[in-house]
Amino acid sequence: MHLPRLLQERFRESLASLTDRADDYAAMIRPTADPKHGDYQCNCAMPLSKEVGRNPREVAAEIVDKLRIDDICETPQIAGPGFINLTLKTDFISTSLSSLLGDDRCGVDPVKSEKSIVIDFSSPNVAKPMHVGHIRSTVIGDALARCLRFLGHRVVTDNHLGDWGTQFGIIIYGYKHFGDPEVVAANPVQELAKLYRIVNQLIEYRKSKRSIASLEQGVQSAEQAVQEAEEFLEGAEDSKKKAAKKSLASAQRRSQSAITSLNAATEKVNVVESDPVLAERAKLHAEIDQAVLEETAKLHQGDSENLALWEKFLPHCKDEINRVYDRLGVEFDHTLGESFYHSQLQGVVEKLKQAGLAEESDGAICVFMDGFDAPMIVQKQDGAFLYATTDLATLQYRLNEFNPGEILYVVDTRQSEHFEKLFAVADQFGLEHVKLVHVNFGTVLGEDGKPMKTRSGTLIGLESLLDGAVERAKQVVCDPDRLTTFDPPMDEAEQEMIAEAVGIGAIKFADLSHHRTSDYRFNLEKMVALDGNTSAYVQYSYARTQKILENAKKAELDIIQLVEQHGIEMTHPAERNLALMLMKLEESLVTLHKDYAPNQLVDYLLDTARAYSKFNENCHVLRAETPQIQAARLSLVCLSGRILQLGLQLLGIGVVPRM
Repeated sequence: MHLPRLLQERFRESLASLTDRADDYAAMIRPTADPKHGDYQCNCAMPLSKEVGRNPREVAAEIVDKLRIDDICETPQIAGPGFINLTLKTDFISTSLSSLLGDDRCGVDPVKSEKSIVIDFSSPNVAKPMHVGHIRSTVIGDALARCLRFLGHRVVTDNHLGDWGTQFGIIIYGYKHFGDPEVVAANPVQELAKLYRIVNQLIEYRKSKRSIASLEQGVQSAEQAVQEAEEFLEGAEDSKKKAAKKSLASAQRRSQSAITSLNAATEKVNVVESDPVLAERAKLHAEIDQAVLEETAKLHQGDSENLALWEKFLPHCKDEINRVYDRLGVEFDHTLGESFYHSQLQGVVEKLKQAGLAEESDGAICVFMDGFDAPMIVQKQDGAFLYATTDLATLQYRLNEFNPGEILYVVDTRQSEHFEKLFAVADQFGLEHVKLVHVNFGTVLGEDGKPMKTRSGTLIGLESLLDGAVERAKQVVCDPDRLTTFDPPMDEAEQEMIAEAVGIGAIKFADLSHHRTSDYRFNLEKMVALDGNTSAYVQYSYARTQKILENAKKAELDIIQLVEQHGIEMTHPAERNLALMLMKLEESLVTLHKDYAPNQLVDYLLDTARAYSKFNENCHVLRAETPQIQAARLSLVCLSGRILQLGLQLLGIGVVPRM
């Protein structure tokens, strides 16, 4: 049930005799900002009046006169300069509500024209543990897949794993020089992660060591710029002081950034040089960064030893990330990593050459495109391929295998230029008929407003993040004082189950509640609160519906029979408001697809939970005045629970029967 679409159909008919752009004007129907003005409002009369050269109120009156909407709305009201206000009839709402009972889809009609949609999301490098940076792609991609599939589209999910390349060169080098085969065999996941950290730390040490001189020069230059800006400000005329202050502030920011970069590099050097073991390793492996690249190149060239090690380590690395996915409740139709496409990369380069799209430049093979300062490099001077080459091979495979009408890449905003180039090449490659979308997203920030990291400067592990959320959720939801109110008592197993559902849900919901393009600050205390804009609030609302149904001893079939006997009679504004919210699920999902923004569904669930809370405060169910009123209220309780559960499920979040 999509109420604006239903209203648009009626308006389209009444507008047909006034304009050739009836569809455009009919689309101007929106929910009203103030319920005093009705439920929906159409603002088309004002712009249409300019087209037909008449007074907007006269145009609005003619639209209303031709509008056939009596079965849905009360008599439309014209307000102000020509707003058309619409109030849904109570009988229409009651009938629509009755139709939702027993409907597993909660009034959401499957799309009439389905698409095949491929969603590329998560895509971690499997050689190292997943961290906080992976949460957004994973939960946004999973939510989109669930919602678009529910809408009726044929969705294919693909986790394009980083299971090839430098990260495995790092592990192979670490295993050869620092690994103990028996220790690794006994505990492969933790030991391989440890080897990765050791080698990566030594690589970062070498980079930092080489960069310190230039960073120090950068700090000196930045400080000189600050001094010059201060001197300029002191002698500036009043008319130029504002600009001078801005210049000084800009110079101070650049200086602070230069100092921060120098301090970070110095810290990395000091950590290694102050540790005798690390210092000795750094001395013995002075060319470690180049050596890792050589190990990577040998792997790519099919070296038997490195290939055998890769095949040995890969399953353990996959087991580690799959354990996190299991906990998040995230599944994929396909997990085709970079290694899957390696044999196809040379063919992609040759195809680009033959099409006249790629040419040699300074020994590398590049694709030059209008509108870009730098070309897309598809093969380096040494013959190595790049991410762009793999992405083109992946795109070609998906087209042949899945025949998609749409491909979504759920990848952070920093990769925007890469995807702009990829899509431009794809169009030249003859793939312009496929809709390619970079579903970009912002960064998870700490309380300080900076990217969320540990004190040592590394990204926080995703599993430790989940553990912290579950632990905090248990403290809140299973507080000893709250536990005393439960009958029967809540045992430890149930407490753990509830804490897991609420904690994991809190992480997902908080992420999805922001528009995907926004950065957001991670605040665990707010995320697990039972009030506010949290999953716990929605989960708690669901649990309250289940408690009422349990006390009433009514299942949905019983409520359907009561409604058939008594109908749905609404006697309180809170009932009508809740009923109207329950009819808007499809609206939120269609809007979600339009912008690929799961926060649309989050907002809908929060609004529904708030409407249910007001209903709960004002309308007694078990002590309703008459059987007719009780039947209506039981139907509202039943549908509220089912729609809240379905909505959370579409976000990848579970519910619990009590909390």
